[in-house]
Amino acid sequence: MADSPTWTAAPAAAEQARSVLAAAWSCAVTAEGGREEFVGAHSVAADGRVLLDVPEDSALIAAAICAPRGEPSAVLEFADVAPVPLRGRIRARLWLAGWFALADDRLVFTPTRVVLRQPAGAVVVDLVEFAAAAPDPLATAEARLLTHLADCHGDAVEKLTRLVDADSLHGAVRVRPLAVDRHGLTLRIERVRAHGDVRLPFHAPADDVTQLTERMHALLAQASAASCPRAALQRQRADGEG
Repeated sequence: MADSPTWTAAPAAAEQARSVLAAAWSCAVTAEGGREEFVGAHSVAADGRVLLDVPEDSALIAAAICAPRGEPSAVLEFADVAPVPLRGRIRARLWLAGWFALADDRLVFTPTRVVLRQPAGAVVVDLVEFAAAAPDPLATAEARLLTHLADCHGDAVEKLTRLVDADSLHGAVRVRPLAVDRHGLTLRIERVRAHGDVRLPFHAPADDVTQLTERMHALLAQASAASCPRAALQRQRADGEG
């Protein structure tokens, strides 16, 4: 990437896991009573425990009541889905293995193993780091922000491709915003039969939407001063045909 900013940090695995947990709108629970899926039924405690509000007839309630030690084991699965329509919308999956107990008509799930799987591979997240981490400050606003960028500012997305190496844009048929966090913006470059992702890091982390706006303006200003790789590719093709 040409003229890349100096800030290159990316979220740590524990922060990414907590971000997936904070933004997910549904989860699947596999326990002794089988597998159940819940929408809008979970919240997250500060230490990373998951609080589930499930129907009274849920098999999980029966498992919690009937378990010999009162702490049946389970696996919770969360999917991180890109809010913008594009190829390969599942950005990550998060699995929490542990046990749950019934407290005040809610199921309290305590993780004993945390696994985050992304396209680059899976990583086991340290439990102490997971409990201490906070989700990305933009996690719950990301869907709205990316949708607005894709639907209303396609010209800005196109301009940002000037910060991408020409080789990465070779054969591109569409570029869409894939993800944004306080450290940077990720673009999905779609080709006819494949796709790839390019990260544009901010010059400094953005801890709220106001700071994110400033960081995006800085990237656009940088893109305005850069040459356009797509134009260069078109000239190369024209020269080759001539």
